[in-house]
Amino acid sequence: MGASTSSRARRQPSAPRPGRGGRVVQPSTPDTFERLAPVFVAAVPGTVVVGTDREPSRARYPDEEGYVERDGVRVFWESYGEGGPAILLLPTWMLIHSRQWKMQIPFLARHHRVVTFDPRGNGRSDRPTDAARYDEREYVRDALDVLDRLAIERAVVVGFSAGAEHALVLAADHPERVAGAVFIGASLPLAPPIPSRAEAFVDMFEEPRRADGWYKQNAHHWRRDFPDYVRFFMGQLFSEPYSTKGYEDAVGWALETTGATLATQVTADSIVEEAADAEAMARRVRCPVLVIHGTDDRISPAARSERLADLTAGRVALIDGAGHGPHLRDPVKVNELIREFVASLPGGATAAPAGATGTEAAPRRPPTNRWPRALHRRRRRALYISSPIGLGHAQRDLAIARELRRLAPDLEVDWLAQHPVTRFLEASGERVHPASRLLASESHHIESESGEHDLHAFQAIRRMDEILLANFMVFRDIVRDDPYDLWIGDESWELDHYLHENPELKSAAYVWLTDFVGWLPMPDGGEPEAVVTADYNAEMIEHIERFPRIRDRAIFVGNPDDIVPDRFGPGLPLIRDWTERHYAFSGHITGFDPIDPAERPALRTELGYRPDEQVCIVSVGGSGVGADLLRRVIAAFPRAKRRTPSLRMVVVAGPRIDPATLPPERPGLEILTYVHELYRHFAACDLAIVQGGLTTTMELTANRRPFLYVPLRRHFEQTFHVRHRLERYDAGIPMDFERATPDVLADAIAAHIGTTPPYRPVERDGAERAALLIAPLL
Repeated sequence: MGASTSSRARRQPSAPRPGRGGRVVQPSTPDTFERLAPVFVAAVPGTVVVGTDREPSRARYPDEEGYVERDGVRVFWESYGEGGPAILLLPTWMLIHSRQWKMQIPFLARHHRVVTFDPRGNGRSDRPTDAARYDEREYVRDALDVLDRLAIERAVVVGFSAGAEHALVLAADHPERVAGAVFIGASLPLAPPIPSRAEAFVDMFEEPRRADGWYKQNAHHWRRDFPDYVRFFMGQLFSEPYSTKGYEDAVGWALETTGATLATQVTADSIVEEAADAEAMARRVRCPVLVIHGTDDRISPAARSERLADLTAGRVALIDGAGHGPHLRDPVKVNELIREFVASLPGGATAAPAGATGTEAAPRRPPTNRWPRALHRRRRRALYISSPIGLGHAQRDLAIARELRRLAPDLEVDWLAQHPVTRFLEASGERVHPASRLLASESHHIESESGEHDLHAFQAIRRMDEILLANFMVFRDIVRDDPYDLWIGDESWELDHYLHENPELKSAAYVWLTDFVGWLPMPDGGEPEAVVTADYNAEMIEHIERFPRIRDRAIFVGNPDDIVPDRFGPGLPLIRDWTERHYAFSGHITGFDPIDPAERPALRTELGYRPDEQVCIVSVGGSGVGADLLRRVIAAFPRAKRRTPSLRMVVVAGPRIDPATLPPERPGLEILTYVHELYRHFAACDLAIVQGGLTTTMELTANRRPFLYVPLRRHFEQTFHVRHRLERYDAGIPMDFERATPDVLADAIAAHIGTTPPYRPVERDGAERAALLIAPLL
């Protein structure tokens, strides 16, 4: 069958591009990885310096997990979801384990039962020292054992790179177990290797003639300097620019095994050593086949997959400009290719009852595909995606939505959101899209990344990649079948990134909102973090400038003076200059009208605050990251009460912090959970103590209330972007968490409570201005 070619949204430039002032903008490439390898990867196997040594939150956790054991070797498996046909995501070369499928599992498991297992030699599987235990037949037997353990009679098998051999043997020798086969970047001897690999080839157990390039693929080098080989190999795997995150992941996975284990494994027998073996086996395959390959694969040429398709009458999908691992680098396209392939199989669009095997599944009618004619559609429908990282986005988004409805009374707004934003929206009478329940929790991930008043925000978002992809796929499923006139994304990073990566998916007007532009490195991140933040910025800049049609409107929630004076990175533009060229400005959006000072006594009475008490509100927003600050302030309360006898402290734990985990209440100190319209309490207070989040601090600024703010350590947005804006408004008293002891806090409370600070005024019409920018798109 003929090949279909999918063009990547981003092609690697043929030469570096000039930046402002004649400097050079150079995206990350394998050379970048090689140059930074000593600082990217820690000495401890599996630990990456740029991020943290924590295991990031998963977008989807297994429903079942366990081991199969044969001849004393245990192999670890995981099972997700239910329904048929089942999909078996096979391991590849033992250099990496089953986490390589992290971008496929959450999406596929919403539609199918998905099974993975770690290869012998890596992950949570055993690492035998006998080469015979790594025979190709052992891997195939492991796959069958896992299917048997889970009572799955037939499955669609998916093999990547060396895993293509496992998939081929299963399809040819065990056709009764294989409903279809997908091959990604197949490393089968069906065409000559990449010339640079062929040139460097020597017997694996002879000393290499040189120590660079593919000469590192040698057992002697693996035993001498395995991390060096891993860094080289993964640099070849990710030939695409802007691939630092995938590279770091793959290096970490590979360093969970050893060079000695790898050297043992490569001596084992393979079933398809020669081209003739592979061809003969491919000719025996009778199930439907899909092959996916990148045209810039620097490990295995695309000609191998095309030849495999010729021999199996398979479908070919070439991804133009992609490297060896398109399922990691272009997951949206690969996920949709797999879904479409499985749906095309006999029974592929049906779902099996829970627990049923492939042969037991009773066929069910596929879901109805309902498509309204353009002129029959309700003319004004918007899907609003509001970031769950803090409740401030929801408050300003609700203000914008209400202004839009004023301009377009027939507008219907569905919200795609997560807890705790959904709680706020439902309490405000808004309609939350039912698919919101399918979203993976970003707030939970952010909390899992935090330490004692510490959140490396940039790295936390990077390590949220599989969650962001999973949530984009939920969005994609919604808009595929239910057309909207307008999509609005408030710092919905997944929506903006993957629309630019897959521009053909844009099918409605799209508005992007943010209150900061530019990732900035924290000083303690050193050169690696400076390089990676610049690389992320360079990718964003190229996205916007090459695909200006994606964002129909980009709105900066603020004013030009609120933008930091920094540069995006070496050779990149100044952030303010670039933002002014690519954004409209709404001014700040509070989501409410500030309280007139004359109205404050009545508001205090309404909220239950007495005239003879001085009220201090302590709040850390909608996530659980601020629990340490709450404990520190609560510890300061007795000292503060002695200094200010009329003090009443109200601690708002928020929806994600259990008050039982905090010190108990006492006279003058109360602890609340979620408080609707918290801004009214801020307007009534005599002092507030908060983190460094923009929305809360600007609410206090708008109401001219004194406040102490304690930015999270290593939180680039609070440290740089928010502080810059607050300094412009002459607002707030910044405090360092390490120095903010209970005594220091008590002194600060006594010094600032009840004062009237001379802040610059905050505009009141930001939501209206944003709505006026958006409304023409309806």
